[in-house]
Amino acid sequence: MQYRTLGRSGLKVSALTLGTMTFGGKAAFSKTGNTDLQGAKRQIDMCVDAGVNMIDTADVYSAGVSEEIIGEAIADKRDRLLLATKARFPAFEQGPNDRGLSRHHLVRACEASLKRLKTDYIDMYWLHQWDGQTPVEETLAALDDLVRAGKIRYVGVSNFSGWHLMKTLGVAEREGLVRPVAQQIHYTLQAREAEYELMPIALDQEVGIVVWSPLAGGLLSGKYRRNQPEPEGTRRAAEWNEPPVRDIEALYDIVEVLIDIASAKGATPAQVALAWLLARPGVASLIVGARTDAQLEDNLGAAGLTLNDEEMARLEAVSRPPLIYPYWHQTWTASDRLSKADLALIAPFLEG
Repeated sequence: MQYRTLGRSGLKVSALTLGTMTFGGKAAFSKTGNTDLQGAKRQIDMCVDAGVNMIDTADVYSAGVSEEIIGEAIADKRDRLLLATKARFPAFEQGPNDRGLSRHHLVRACEASLKRLKTDYIDMYWLHQWDGQTPVEETLAALDDLVRAGKIRYVGVSNFSGWHLMKTLGVAEREGLVRPVAQQIHYTLQAREAEYELMPIALDQEVGIVVWSPLAGGLLSGKYRRNQPEPEGTRRAAEWNEPPVRDIEALYDIVEVLIDIASAKGATPAQVALAWLLARPGVASLIVGARTDAQLEDNLGAAGLTLNDEEMARLEAVSRPPLIYPYWHQTWTASDRLSKADLALIAPFLEG
């Protein structure tokens, strides 16, 4: 297992992180899986044996049950693991102050997560989504207080747009408050929108990238093929339609290349898709979760897979997003003075 520094921090995280949305299986989250305590212990042990050092959850996953299961499952190995959880959405109550990134909600949510996780501190506390009605100063001041109190150690954001992230970083530096060290985003061969703004920001501002649903909810596992029936027992079959698919034919084109490369390497399509992500600029860790132990074992196998230049080029060609404005204009007029952050998106177009 490779360990990578998380953004502008001294924290080392494993290239793969265990995702736990499948733990608990309550309400709508039953569509993603229903791993119980014994299953969770088994999967956590598999990850620890493979060198994984971070577990990711959220207070909203199965209305807190995911956190409760983790708290029980890691009681004998808490000091060996990094715990990451999130807050923003209503996990239980539905009152006007039971959501968002206000001081009121964040402090209450953090205290509740600590109790469910049976721990004194949270290693990585993610803001699960943007809140456009709470001043960023209030949110960061609350997080700063939680850091100073020893209840959380690092802060990250999730599902923020480029301007949301830059505003948060700017306020943190201007006010001397805790600065996010990472962003948790959706980024796959099927969905490369993050390359327009979020990846360049990550490189320029030293904000680590942690990827959620790196197999696009199983779409890149090789199970979904053109002109074949949709597989049973999957999230899609249960009508869990995150992430969206805007071009199904383009998805099938990507899957065929994944299958071809995997066959030649003695790997699986899922492992190839994960290996591609691990080679992308700024990526620190991929969150892998699984409905079954076999799926988890397969995902863990990606940590030792390396793609050569030809294989990376094939995947680039089949999945490359269109160059939108102002980037196409920059390829015409600014290519003599581009930074590494700029080139993370633009370089393939200059080479072409």
